[in-house]
Amino acid sequence: MSTSKIKSTVEEMVQPYLEEHGFELVDVEYVKEGSNWFLRVFVDKDGGIDIDDCGLISEYLSQKLDENDPVPTAYFLEVSSPGAERPLKKKEDVAKAVGKHVFVTVYEALGGSKEFEGKLISFENEELEIQTARKTYAIPYDKVASARLAIIF
Repeated sequence: MSTSKIKSTVEEMVQPYLEEHGFELVDVEYVKEGSNWFLRVFVDKDGGIDIDDCGLISEYLSQKLDENDPVPTAYFLEVSSPGAERPLKKKEDVAKAVGKHVFVTVYEALGGSKEFEGKLISFENEELEIQTARKTYAIPYDKVASARLAIIF
C-alpha cells in the first residue's frame, strides 16, 4: 500500500472518533527515519490537547489499526499535538490563522522569493495576503507548497 493510501486510510479510521470527542485532525505522516517507520497523527482541540488526550486517541487508533492492518511493515505510532508551529494544511486552517504570524513556501518564486514570513493579513478569494518586514504579498492559494504558524523571536 502506498504512503498516501496509508495516510488516507488512517485519516478515515480516526476521523469519526476525533469528531465525536471534540478533537481536530491536523495531519497524518507515515515516514521512514533511519531504519524505522513512524505513523504520526497530529491532533488538536480548543484549549489544546494533553498527554491523556493523546493516550486515549492512541489506544483507540491502535485497536483500529490492529483490526484493519493497513500498514504492511512494522512501525511506531505517535499521537501528539501539532505544536506551536502548527501546519496549515487546509483552507480552514489558513482562515483561522488570519492575524497570526505565518511561514509560507510556494512552488515557484513570487516577487523573487519562494519563502514568506510575516503576519497573515487576510485569506479571501483563494489568496493569502502576508505582511512581511519589507512589504505585503498576495499569494494565490494554489501556489502554496506549505504553510505553518511561526514563532516570533
